[in-house]
Amino acid sequence: MTVVYDPDGRLDADLGLPLDREPHMRLVQAVIAWAGPATLQPRDYDQIALQLTGHARAVAAEVRRYCAGLPPHAEPRVLAEVVLEESDRRLAQPRLGTVRCVQMRARQVRALYERLDRLQVARPAAAPPP
Repeated sequence: MTVVYDPDGRLDADLGLPLDREPHMRLVQAVIAWAGPATLQPRDYDQIALQLTGHARAVAAEVRRYCAGLPPHAEPRVLAEVVLEESDRRLAQPRLGTVRCVQMRARQVRALYERLDRLQVARPAAAPPP
């Protein structure tokens, strides 16, 4: 798994860093499945939230590149832009070191990947624009 420490989204996705989807989605599934009382220390939740935040920003950059290649009013682009706005708003919130915070970030990663998949279907023959 490639861990990207980029909580503020300053790294440009053009650096060629792979999204490393599979291990991150396993983490997302595990985090979303948590139920019951918190069993980790707040600093552990904060580290998981930090990792998910960095990955969410990398996926969001990829979604933005695909959106740029679609007409402004194309349905896949409009829906992706809604998800991007929501992600930007939620990821800008401070990390709290709680289960709820980590689960919210995991749901954002999942939503961004869902949008990315739909954008890739909408532009199957073309690579994302530079």
